[in-house]
Amino acid sequence: MPMTPPTSSPQFASPEDAEAAFYDAVAQGNLDALMAIWSEEEEVICTHPTGQQLVGLAAIRESWRQVLETTRLQILGSRIAQWHSMLLAVHQVVENLQVGQEVTGPLQATNVYARGAHGWRLVCRHCSAAADAAPAETENRVLH
Repeated sequence: MPMTPPTSSPQFASPEDAEAAFYDAVAQGNLDALMAIWSEEEEVICTHPTGQQLVGLAAIRESWRQVLETTRLQILGSRIAQWHSMLLAVHQVVENLQVGQEVTGPLQATNVYARGAHGWRLVCRHCSAAADAAPAETENRVLH
């Protein structure tokens, strides 16, 4: 059964707000803010570019704790496609990682958000190395 987020938990009015908060939390190295974006559902999933799939908040928190305590990074993303319904949103993003002055990538990320009683929350993130450079067209598009 899902846990009710604490009253101090942020409420995201849109999946775009939740996504912006995700990237901001990573850039700030703020694990609590990062975890506040995730849904409280037991079956949340995060797959890192290494291929490691994590299920559940405890595993996801521990993984991100390790990343953030060892590396100060910023994820530079360009959304290339998005699909929205009343309760679910899927964003396909091309990402580059910036650590200090070094930029690596590109990576392909899929971020899935669900709308619940407490606003939009991240329920699944899958990120992997991209085979080629980012597509030339990186403007936001809504596909129906």
